[in-house]
Amino acid sequence: MSEQVLEYQLSPNFPKVQIISETIGNVIGFIVLVVLFWLDNYFEWPTWAFWILFGLLVFNIVGTIWGFIEPKYLYRSWRYQIDKEFLQLSYGVLKKEWTTIPMSKIQSVSTSQGPIMRKYQIRSIKVETMGSSHVIPGLEEQIASEWRAQIAELAKLKEVDE
Repeated sequence: MSEQVLEYQLSPNFPKVQIISETIGNVIGFIVLVVLFWLDNYFEWPTWAFWILFGLLVFNIVGTIWGFIEPKYLYRSWRYQIDKEFLQLSYGVLKKEWTTIPMSKIQSVSTSQGPIMRKYQIRSIKVETMGSSHVIPGLEEQIASEWRAQIAELAKLKEVDE
């Protein structure tokens, strides 16, 4: 059985944005660990506290390494396709996910953009159904706006002014 390849891919800037976001989180984690190691030394906490902190440091180092590797694989594996009946998502590095969302089940669609995403001119689309929500994480701004409008039209959603 051959798997269908979906038509569209994420923005080429997606891996950069993910790496920057992961790096910021990891730097904060390292700063917290340095403070905790200093507190351990200053207050002479029990030996087991040092080993717990050391274990957290190892996890943070492994997480940092994975944070540089994962975005490139996610970018390569992420695909999506939108037609009159379905929104289809395919993604995953270690575990491949394939999601098909009927347009008739979509209740809302929105875009979001953080400061790092704004710098690289990409947005995420969030689609919500009754029981779940799904995100297409990194699309060019123009494409994200067009897809949001098209999904809203196909799902027969009404615009709400806030």
